[in-house]
Amino acid sequence: MKLHHVQVACPPGGEDAARRFYADGLGLTEVEKPADLRARGGAWFRAYDAAGSVAAEVHVGVEEPFAPARKAHPAFVLDSVAELEATADRLAGAGHAVDWSQRTTFAGHQRFHTFDGHGNRVEVLAPA
Repeated sequence: MKLHHVQVACPPGGEDAARRFYADGLGLTEVEKPADLRARGGAWFRAYDAAGSVAAEVHVGVEEPFAPARKAHPAFVLDSVAELEATADRLAGAGHAVDWSQRTTFAGHQRFHTFDGHGNRVEVLAPA
């Protein structure tokens, strides 16, 4: 079994904030939604591995009424602590709070938590 994607929510009209976080901040690639689903709004993002295969996919869907996920969250694994720190710097530079308070609390990894442009919790980690 493999995980195909994770969906997080945004309010109506929240696609640009999602792009700033998931594409510009995390470095994921926005992909076009299937024609049958475009009218619902939202945006889809992917990460690819070195072989060009999809390594992670996030669907940002419009939800009304909207409430951010403050506990439930996707967790993205990066290849190195250097990449983790560079991603944290990029997110912080774009105005996203980066919380390192649990940096060493997950065995074998270093990590930080942040929130996307709509307040959804996101974890980013790398092997220690």
